[in-house]
Amino acid sequence: MTEVTVVHEETMASGLTRDVLLNLGPQHPSTHGVLRLLLQLDGEIVERVEPHIGLLHRGTEKLAENFTYTQIFPLTDRLDYLCPPSNNLGYALAVEALLGIEAPKRAQYIRVMMAELSRISGHLLITGALPMDVGAMTTLLYTMREREMVMDLMEMISGVRMHTSFCRVGGVREDLPPGCLERVLEFCDIFSHRIADYEQLLEHNRIFLARVENIATITGDDAIALGLSGPNLRASGVDWDIRRDAPYEIYDQLEFDVIVRQDGDCYDRWKCRVDEMRQSVRMIRQCARQMPAGRFLVDDPKIAFPVDKGLLAHSMESHIHHFELAAYGFKVPAGEVYVAIEAPKGELGYYIISDGSEKPFRFKVRAPSFVNLQALTERTTNMKYLADVIAMLGSLDPVMAEVDK
Repeated sequence: MTEVTVVHEETMASGLTRDVLLNLGPQHPSTHGVLRLLLQLDGEIVERVEPHIGLLHRGTEKLAENFTYTQIFPLTDRLDYLCPPSNNLGYALAVEALLGIEAPKRAQYIRVMMAELSRISGHLLITGALPMDVGAMTTLLYTMREREMVMDLMEMISGVRMHTSFCRVGGVREDLPPGCLERVLEFCDIFSHRIADYEQLLEHNRIFLARVENIATITGDDAIALGLSGPNLRASGVDWDIRRDAPYEIYDQLEFDVIVRQDGDCYDRWKCRVDEMRQSVRMIRQCARQMPAGRFLVDDPKIAFPVDKGLLAHSMESHIHHFELAAYGFKVPAGEVYVAIEAPKGELGYYIISDGSEKPFRFKVRAPSFVNLQALTERTTNMKYLADVIAMLGSLDPVMAEVDK
């Protein structure tokens, strides 16, 4: 005992402290991907949190500058890989703004319907994963059951479950298959009742509430100063949603409520997403019922492949356009544009500079997960214990592929 006391006195005399530096991740399941958190702890008390990113960096923005505009779509799939249709949509709108074109109404309805389905898919994961992070396993099993239904719809529409690449500049790749809208409405009917199951499991669960209520609180002013967006911003009392306040596609023709909560804690960020899924169901139903007939791709052979493949059999011009599009892509007028959408994680923006060629001169992604992650700091929240860091990270819902790009 005396020896320990002497060592302690010598340590303190040398100017060092008894704080512990702990690496959380990048392989830890609670970091939601390859994120490394350097924690400075005094026992269980958190004194400093320092996120280390870049472990999943793939150079998406530089790669895009060497791809044609159509070839970039699969790159956007892999940003927030839980919600590829939203990533596709934002990029397509940016290129269409440079071209000065607009997708046909049917294509806009299809895009918005798929974007809201992907919002449900992304929110379902964190709706179940945050409770699992703090010790409640059951909810994740429930949410994955419904997420499988969304994946089945994505497969029915696009042929694949995750990386859909379904958008095209000027519309979508192909029309909806027969029976698709009926299946979508059937899912909405089932899912509306399933959301209540998640709330019944957790809303009055004392252990869950103790881990998330009044934990990692972010004020509205801090949220704005940090550049937060999406549910993380609205949970802090800031009433802002791009779908309503700067509408794109056909969102101004849909009825929905913007979910805003006031406390800005882990619980409010979780509850915001649960309530937003209800609004997504409302919008999906409206899209399915209001969707007009007509073209799903612009009628411009220099931008889009011909919808009628029979033209290739007897039209030399169609053959030429088809070959040039497939081999070289299409040229985009010189200029620059920034277009942002309300992605599931927040404001997803694309900044593109065109030099008039078939490939972008500069390509920049404003990824919401990257911006939201900077809220993970002891300076802007009331995180006190190591367990609070886990709850805070889960409530921010970052996707590391979008953070690192």
